[in-house]
Amino acid sequence: MKLNLNKIHHIAIICSNYERSKEFYTDVLGLEIMQEYYRKERDSYKLDLRLNDHYIIELFSFPSPHKRLSFPEAAGLRHLAFEVDDLDSELSKLEKAGISHEGIRIDELTNRRFTFFFDPDQLPIELYEA
Repeated sequence: MKLNLNKIHHIAIICSNYERSKEFYTDVLGLEIMQEYYRKERDSYKLDLRLNDHYIIELFSFPSPHKRLSFPEAAGLRHLAFEVDDLDSELSKLEKAGISHEGIRIDELTNRRFTFFFDPDQLPIELYEA
């Protein structure tokens, strides 16, 4: 039996500081806000974000969320990866915004260049050159 899946619909991320993460995902990564909700019963925000007209991320705030373990790597979501056309240009933008990144690596299977940086809650984000 196989499910008949079309594509990834969205990725849900819980952040520790909603305003800081909202700014990061919109101002730094350039995702567009589709909708923003405040859910009074949960004292929580839900922000729907899109990239190139495709809904991709739900950003949630919750009071006192548990800290995510990144090191050592734990089971579960490892990182988000975004394709870019010009890795050097995008890294220059990150550096101007004061965001550090790892050095550029070469994917040994595809010979493509990539690197990692972190969102405000230390979720690894990969930029992968097309």
